[in-house]
This record gives sequence, C-alpha cells and structure tokens, in this order.
Amino acid sequence: DNKKIKLTLDARLQEVAIKAVKSQVKEWRAQKGVAIVMNVHNGELLALASTPTYNPNKYWEFSPERYKEWSIEELIEPGSTFKPINLALALQEGVIATDGTVYDSGSVEVGGYSLRNWNKKGNGLLDYPSVLQVSSNVAMVNIMQKLTPSRYWELLNQLGVSTRLETDLPGAIAGHLKSKEIFTNTPIEPAVASFGQGFSLTPIKLAQLHALLANGGHLVKPHITKGFLQNEKLSNNNSVDKKQILSSQVTNIVLKWMETVVQKGSGKGVRINGYRIGGKTGTAEKIHDDLKKLCSFVAILPIEQPQFVVVVAIDEPKKAYAYGSTVAVPVAKEIIESLIVIEQIPPYSAEKDLISSKFKKR
Repeated sequence: DNKKIKLTLDARLQEVAIKAVKSQVKEWRAQKGVAIVMNVHNGELLALASTPTYNPNKYWEFSPERYKEWSIEELIEPGSTFKPINLALALQEGVIATDGTVYDSGSVEVGGYSLRNWNKKGNGLLDYPSVLQVSSNVAMVNIMQKLTPSRYWELLNQLGVSTRLETDLPGAIAGHLKSKEIFTNTPIEPAVASFGQGFSLTPIKLAQLHALLANGGHLVKPHITKGFLQNEKLSNNNSVDKKQILSSQVTNIVLKWMETVVQKGSGKGVRINGYRIGGKTGTAEKIHDDLKKLCSFVAILPIEQPQFVVVVAIDEPKKAYAYGSTVAVPVAKEIIESLIVIEQIPPYSAEKDLISSKFKKR
C-alpha cells in the first residue's frame, strides 16, 4: 500500500554485534551465540544478532535448525543473570532490607540435595551487593527462602516467565516454569530458582526483565518495527505497558548493586573509563550434563540514567575456563564501546549529578 517499513535496528551496531558474537563462538568452539541491545524505555531493538545463521537466498543449502531466531524461539536457563531480578523481588516484598546481610557457609541442604557455590567455597557474611559480586548461590537460596514458595511462584508468574512474550518478531515462544503445585511442594524447585535454574525463558525475555530493572519497574514490548512510513509520516503501534510491577525505589537500589559487579566483581572486564555500567554474569550448567554450559552477561547503562540493556549468551563453549566473565563479557564490551559512540552517550559527570540532585530538592 505504498508504505515503507522503518526498523529500529541500527545497521552499524548490528554489524558490530554479529561480528563480535561470531568471533567468540568460533574462538570458544561454541554451538551458537546471541547478542541483543534494547532501549529500556520503549523496547526498541537496536541490535539482534545470532549465529550460526543462513543465507535466505540459498536456504536449501542449510539445515532447517538454522532457520530459527534463537533469541525468541529457544529457551535457556538464565542462571546467575537472574539473581538481580530475584533480589528485586525480595526487596519489593520486604523480606530483605537494603543494608541487610546474609551468611554463606558454602553449602546448603534442601530437600535432600546439597547446593553449593560455583567454586565450592563459602564467602561468610555478605551484604547484598557482595552477593552479586561473588555470585553466591548459597546466599541466594537463604534470601529467597524468606519468601513462601507460593508467593515466590506468584511473583515469577507475574513477571511473565512462562508467558509468551508480546513482540512483533515472529515465532516467539513462552518460557517454562513448573506448575504452582510442583513448585510449592518440592523444596528444591524454589531453591534452584533462586540462582536462575530449574526454569527457562528466551534471551529476549531476559532482556525485557532487565529493562524492567533499568526503567523503574515497567515491562516494555521488545520490537524491531519502528513503524510504517507513508507520505513521510510515521505510524507507530508499539506501546509500553505502564503497569508498575516493581517500585522505582527497589529498581534503583538493585541497579547500584549491579554496578558493583562491574566495579569489583565478575563483570570487571566490561569497565569503560568514565562510564557507569551495571551488569551480571551467568554460567548455567545444563541438566544431565554439567560439562555443557551456557555463558551469559547482562549489562545496563548508563547507571545514573539507564537507556540500554545489552544481553550476550554463548551456548556450549568447548574450551576450559568458560564462564560468563570470560566468554560473554568481552562480546558485551565490544558492543557497548560502539553503542556509546553511535548513541553519543556522554561520560558520567559527578558535577552534573550534584546539580540535578539540588534541582530535584527545590
């Protein structure tokens, strides 16, 4: 109808993202990889890059497996990248306080199972930023046990973990969360969910949930269609769900905790001088084969005024020392460096922050 489609994708950033992901998949001899960059306020996707892919002009030369867009059509266990979201839920429910602590003995017994940290060591008494910095599974179990299993399940369900994501990308599938009956009557289920295992979602859903932390508590609709151009006018049907799922006070606290992961924890590899970035690494072992991993990293920037979320996931890297910090973080840094230039994101200014704070008080 004489209309032209206008996409949200930035061709420059898309090229950087696909090259970075391809290079890392090859370097680590991994199965596949994906990188997503999304505007946290309106859900616009600036980059959606996955590999391996195929040439649609010669599709018959490729396996049908490659026709899938992994970021929306396959499920992953988010692992430790879900820990900030769980902490936000605990804060929202009032079962933990901002300045509280939790003890990590190195192991915890739940329902006949022994759960340990990734390095099989204890970390002692931890504040909540430190829980994210050292990525303590045991601390997360102890924290989320303060919620009843029934309420915990309801909160995960409210986030839409097992609901098909609303998006204009074709083929999006729902995540998988155990039934409320199984979740509430099997103690191991909420325990492993506390560190992002035992349930699954798509990478793009993970991006949406971290955007929720970044934008003050709202769910946005991830999309690549900006609208249709007709007579130089742009029509846009994409909307933002204004339902407040988390309070902005809670999300602001968790963002500051995530910033410490980049300052002092496993996300140090993404630090860029002059910029405040929050993040969380994840290394999820696959069910029935703990030698197979999914390495991931989520970044939010700039922390003082969040605009973008970056998600990187690399599936089944084959080399030794494969973790979110070693496999996914380098890809995210390469993408973020280009994002800063393309979007002209200014470096952090403490002076500007102080002026803004004084103005708000007035």
